Amino acid sequence: MRQIYEYHPVLGYRYIPNLRARIPHEGGGYLVQVNDDGFRSNRPFAAAPAPGKRRVLVFGDSFTAGDAVPNHERYTDLLEPVLGAEVYNYGLSSTGTDQQYLAWREFAQHVEHDVVVIAVFVENVRRVVAHYRPHRDASGVERIYAKPYFTLERDTLRLHHVPTPAEPFDQHHMAPAEQATVDAGGRFPLLRKVVTALGAREVVQRLTHYQPLPEYDSPDTDGWRLMRAILSLWVRALERPVVLMPLPLPQHIDEVSGSAGYQARFAELSAELGCTLHDPLPDFLGYAKEQRRRFRWEHDIHFTPEGHRVLTRSLAPVLAQLLGSRPAFKEQA
Repeated sequence: MRQIYEYHPVLGYRYIPNLRARIPHEGGGYLVQVNDDGFRSNRPFAAAPAPGKRRVLVFGDSFTAGDAVPNHERYTDLLEPVLGAEVYNYGLSSTGTDQQYLAWREFAQHVEHDVVVIAVFVENVRRVVAHYRPHRDASGVERIYAKPYFTLERDTLRLHHVPTPAEPFDQHHMAPAEQATVDAGGRFPLLRKVVTALGAREVVQRLTHYQPLPEYDSPDTDGWRLMRAILSLWVRALERPVVLMPLPLPQHIDEVSGSAGYQARFAELSAELGCTLHDPLPDFLGYAKEQRRRFRWEHDIHFTPEGHRVLTRSLAPVLAQLLGSRPAFKEQA
């Protein structure tokens, strides 16, 4: 598989600037185009918007960057004609909210804008506590790579791994304490693989009332306290309106896992920070179960073009209100 990332000393990695590559995928493959800053975009990110244009900056992981679809089918790109505004997508696949904050700090804090959207795939509550994450190298071999991360020390955030070590690690050569900080992809990873292989994931989750993200069950868990501190630092540093948008897991859209925990935590945080909370889950759940299943791929959990269109319809009215405009949907949007 073609390598599409390069090392970055602050973020850990970014897309290779000015890359244009077709990525194999179950949907037939998709085109990735990258601008000179190293983000998926068909244009450079200018410091000032075009005359008369409003601008929205969007941050997130692969669900925002648009894994599995070309640039023009992502919800950010679909929002542009609906809002009549520029929408800059700073999403970076496989990153945590900590790295997304650093992307804003390194690349976007001096870019003029009217609204910022922080799209938090709710799994990121685990990623922020990780010091290392597995990635496949150019030859397709899974290796362990360091990531930048924060620790919370007496309510103060301290940044580590910047500059980020560039060379990958062999996990069995790492000290046990460091091995414990590798993000293995969820609770009970072996069980998850077995359940997936058997095609029984939904049945097991329904029978066990499996909650994939217990970090949201209380405001006092280590994962949520760290996530909360990062988001608080970020939102308070922004001078324009902010939309916090938690993106649900497939289990939440399928209604096999409860969402009350993360919904409560983000509601508390947005009220404390005075920013806008937009939870798209109710809009996803407004569709029949059979239709909801088409919002992601058969094997890949990322949004299909149909899923991106639903998210566009969900988010557009919120942004339009903040921009002082009215969303202009077309029938196919």
